[in-house]
Amino acid sequence: MDRADNRQNAVPREEYVREVIRPEKMDEPLVELSVPERLWNVTAVRKTVILACMALLWQVYSVWLDNALMLPSFTASLEALREAVLSFELPVAVGTSLRVLGVSYAAGVILSGLITLFALSSRIGSDFLEVCTGMFNLLPAIALLPLALLWFGLGYPSIMFVIIHSVTWPITLNIYSGFTGVSKTLRMAGRNLELKGLSYVFRLLVPAALPGILTGLRVGWAFSWRTLIASELVFGVSSGSGGLGWFIYEKKNQLDIAMVFAGLITIILIGVVVENILFTSIENRTIRKWGMKS
Repeated sequence: MDRADNRQNAVPREEYVREVIRPEKMDEPLVELSVPERLWNVTAVRKTVILACMALLWQVYSVWLDNALMLPSFTASLEALREAVLSFELPVAVGTSLRVLGVSYAAGVILSGLITLFALSSRIGSDFLEVCTGMFNLLPAIALLPLALLWFGLGYPSIMFVIIHSVTWPITLNIYSGFTGVSKTLRMAGRNLELKGLSYVFRLLVPAALPGILTGLRVGWAFSWRTLIASELVFGVSSGSGGLGWFIYEKKNQLDIAMVFAGLITIILIGVVVENILFTSIENRTIRKWGMKS
């Protein structure tokens, strides 16, 4: 009897329904946002406004300081960037840096995959990963430059060595965490579907661990990009051609500070393109599309 009364009380009364959902309110027109309000709701527009404000502050402060050697204006830096691009001096430097970075990053990713495979296959492998990451992940890559000079000489082999070191450990940790974080329920579901061998790995484990893998690739890219520029600032010339870091170092020695800022702007632009276009598009086409991240 009590249960029947509770069920009856749980049903909303008619007058309450009419109060909450009024038919006349459903016919009311929605408030239309103005054009500025619609534009302000776009994330890209808000970020553009922030960047414009920062550029304006830079321009105003540099004009007030009136010392191009200390801080060239924003417009002067853009003009220097245009000149460096048109003279092909900056594109050549960027191409050299990206070529070295691409080879080193790929080697680091392959090494990370092998270490992760070893760690997942045995207990001694997981212990090896824990010991190595505990030591080498805390070791700044730039601290290995003196040893790299002794082992590989002055040039890009030394830079590639330190980049591989900076890439390997963060990528390995994130890939390993991604695979070990796959739930047992999902693993059992794969077994019930009779997934075995490579089919089990690439159709179940890799998609499930993809958020961790993508995070590792992102972190590894950021580490490798910073390490490359820092290394080139120290010894970035090989066979008479230098990369982007060496371009900045040379312009600093020539007291062409506007060109230095042009190089810094280029570093930022490349980082933004890779982070917000390449990795974000991969994320949108995979883990966001699959509902693994909101």
